[in-house]
Amino acid sequence: MTVEDFQAIENAKVLKKENEVFLRGIRSLDTVQFYATLKQTHEAVFSKADCLTCANCCKTAPPLITKSDIRRIASHLNISNKNFERDYVITDYNGEMSFSFVPCRFLQNDNTCSIYEVRPDACSRYPHTDEKEYALRPKLNVENTIVCPAAAKILDQLKQTFYRHDI
Repeated sequence: MTVEDFQAIENAKVLKKENEVFLRGIRSLDTVQFYATLKQTHEAVFSKADCLTCANCCKTAPPLITKSDIRRIASHLNISNKNFERDYVITDYNGEMSFSFVPCRFLQNDNTCSIYEVRPDACSRYPHTDEKEYALRPKLNVENTIVCPAAAKILDQLKQTFYRHDI
């Protein structure tokens, strides 16, 4: 992780409460304008981001996985779905499934993913900063800024664009 990435995450930790207030307030913004800005900001930040220098998401936050993810990954690994679930999956009290180890067991020493082609949907969408549902998930988005420097930078830019004291 670069110094700039580290600073973005540290800043997100310090501003967690402020960020929560801002993200709860974005629901009141013009949806079309907000989403267009979000998408543009996401693209600009990720055009400069190198996730392989960080991989903090894989090191700290296990993704939610679905039955479809399990079938796809188990097939790729040439093992049964049942064996994959036994060896790699944990189910929480709500019935949500995630990988059972942190850091991810598929993360390699060079920060690449050994199952990248078949990775869980949640991994391919992470940090969810280009999704229309962004405004509906303030808690998730704040948590992502504490893990992902790109998510933190996107939120900082959104605040510069949309911050209003009455949000």
